[in-house]
Amino acid sequence: MPAKTTHPSRPANGLLFIGILLIAVNLRPALASVGPLVDEIRQSTGLSNSHLGLLTTLPLLAFGVVSTLTPLFTRRFGIGGTLLGAMALLAIGAATRAVGWIAALYAGTLLIGIAIAFGNVLLPSIAKRSFASRAGFITSCYSSAMGLGASLAAGVSVPLARDFGLGWQGALGIWSLPAIFAALVWWPQVNRLRRFEHKRSFSEAIKHLGTSKLAWSVALFMGLQSFTFYVVLAWLPAVLIDRGYDAAYSGWMLSLSQATGILGSLSVPVLAGNRPDQRGIVLCLATCEAIGLVGLMFPALGLTELWVSVVGFVLGGSFGLALLFIVLRSHAAETATELSGMAQSIGYSVAATGPVVFGGLFDSTGSWTYSLLLLLLIAVLKYAMGWKAGRPGTVDSGDH
Repeated sequence: MPAKTTHPSRPANGLLFIGILLIAVNLRPALASVGPLVDEIRQSTGLSNSHLGLLTTLPLLAFGVVSTLTPLFTRRFGIGGTLLGAMALLAIGAATRAVGWIAALYAGTLLIGIAIAFGNVLLPSIAKRSFASRAGFITSCYSSAMGLGASLAAGVSVPLARDFGLGWQGALGIWSLPAIFAALVWWPQVNRLRRFEHKRSFSEAIKHLGTSKLAWSVALFMGLQSFTFYVVLAWLPAVLIDRGYDAAYSGWMLSLSQATGILGSLSVPVLAGNRPDQRGIVLCLATCEAIGLVGLMFPALGLTELWVSVVGFVLGGSFGLALLFIVLRSHAAETATELSGMAQSIGYSVAATGPVVFGGLFDSTGSWTYSLLLLLLIAVLKYAMGWKAGRPGTVDSGDH
């Protein structure tokens, strides 16, 4: 006789949904707040472009390491407990950066990366587990919430530092407050989200996914879109400042890219979730990204706001699509957690090279053109992987 299952009440699901959105909002501000403040941090600390790139690369390295290990934490603490700990760690990391010492800046950044890694991996798993019939809608909502957090942080960082007198230290540290609030709201979910009954060991799961061509396509699509996203997050203001725009305008252009990314995150997963084959959407995103990047490569064309908006929309949409691939290409919630861990571990390991390589190319050539050409090449590779990941099927179906 099958075991009896209980379904959460609507109020409980509503509180879970609110908790998911609050966690999602917190997964980008600590990263997005760095780019607009790069010049102030450089002037205050004397750090080079390559060293400043580490402020974005360190979290990505943490994503790469921690993402694979996340299923081990959920087996011990459950999804609810792991996410609660992540929000607490995020608050500690953000507060540590407010100290202002260079060592504290990097230590806090590393803690932030570890915390965000847990959230990145587990939100798709919750979507599969608790909202499987509305995966596209839920993915759209929380990926948009992530974009909202990034857009807000990018836009207010310079005003917080200058107009409110917080300095770059306070403008980075203030993001501990929303993390604390999210942890308090999430607290009831610790006991509500039961642990999985695991059908296979952690090592067996990793071995299974490692031989799946589909899993690798999902992982590399995730990594290559993250490569471009974190380059834009770290360096778009610096590119525009070098072209003669002031820091406030450049920060708002980053905010604009994140805002249009919200539109992409809202629309693309919903459209993609309603069809079994996502390759047509992949092709549309590829075309739009190429147009936006070429526009940014030629400053004489003007229309900076347009190119930034197009690139932002595509990055938001491709990120939402990458998260949706994790849900759609998994047969069960346990597989979604494992695939999410693999995809984000491999993906962010690839992405971690982006900010340093992008900044390093400028240091060696004195021109942003070569760096933007790199993003165009990355776009070609990304959508080749997306074309494979967009075919119907799941990693459980034995595509080895």
